[in-house]
Amino acid sequence: MVGIVSYGAYIPKYRLRVEDIAAVWRKSGLEVSKSLGVAEKSVAAEDEDAVTMAVEAGYAALKNTSLKASEIEVLLVGSESHPYAVNPTATIVGEFLGIGNHYLAADLEFACKAATTGVQAIAGLIAGGAVKYGMAIGSDVAQSKPHDILEYTSAAASVAYILGTKDLVAKLLDFTSYSSDTPDFWRRDGIRYPSHAGRFTGEPAYFTHVGEAATALLKKTRLTPTEIDYCVFHMPNGKFPRQIAKRLGFSPEQLAPSLVVDEIGNPYSASSLLGLAAVLEVAKPGQKIFLVSYGSGAGSDAFLWETTANIVPNQTAVADQMANKTYVDYMQYLKQTHKI
Repeated sequence: MVGIVSYGAYIPKYRLRVEDIAAVWRKSGLEVSKSLGVAEKSVAAEDEDAVTMAVEAGYAALKNTSLKASEIEVLLVGSESHPYAVNPTATIVGEFLGIGNHYLAADLEFACKAATTGVQAIAGLIAGGAVKYGMAIGSDVAQSKPHDILEYTSAAASVAYILGTKDLVAKLLDFTSYSSDTPDFWRRDGIRYPSHAGRFTGEPAYFTHVGEAATALLKKTRLTPTEIDYCVFHMPNGKFPRQIAKRLGFSPEQLAPSLVVDEIGNPYSASSLLGLAAVLEVAKPGQKIFLVSYGSGAGSDAFLWETTANIVPNQTAVADQMANKTYVDYMQYLKQTHKI
């Protein structure tokens, strides 16, 4: 059976409070925070980007396993903020991780679900017997225009998963996907910041796709939400995952461990898989975890995982990274993210 061999995450230590952003634009920080359900967000350092953070997450994933980097046969990196338009992120990351040369490398892009697409692709290659181990990474320094509503949540983080068939910490029981041409969020070539369709990102986009993918997986696995221990949903803000969890019949207690968005915002391609990593930190052997990603444009991937007896010794420190923080003001944030 295919599953997670190891995983690792990287969250920059810098934080920007939502109230500090609001104050610059003469808005009420408390009102903005309540409307989005986010108190602060993680901010990349001046010398950090999707590549450097992917390398950090990859190192963390390899550190938690006895596997050698050279045993990784596939490396897929999902991101909305690849530093190069042509030169691949994956080969740079592979070089620094020491994977060698005999591996499949590719960059993926599908808004915030690019990394879960990578998980599906690698799982298929392993299940088909083409490779033994692969690494999927989601890494983003999320893009947002100053004074846009996205600025309050766009964050930075990276997460890496090594997939295989031996010494699993979690088994992949099943997965489904749901896709459509729903342009709720877009950025044309050469344009620095993305555009979005405001409230259109809710019902016809996020809720429809996440709901449909989730419902299909529940039907396929013949499970009800009450038979699942934890749920994880993509977190564009603090309100959407809570609303979709309630609609589908999951309890606040099943969702709570995954809600990294409350403290670090939305790191785009790393969002849902970072939530999964947070859940794996507290999960016990034999527990089921329901995960649904979302990417604008639009699509969702849904997964059902079951933890194994190996989960305890392989737990990482997402919570510690979230707690390790240094606050920056709005001007410093603009400098660090090269907006000025």
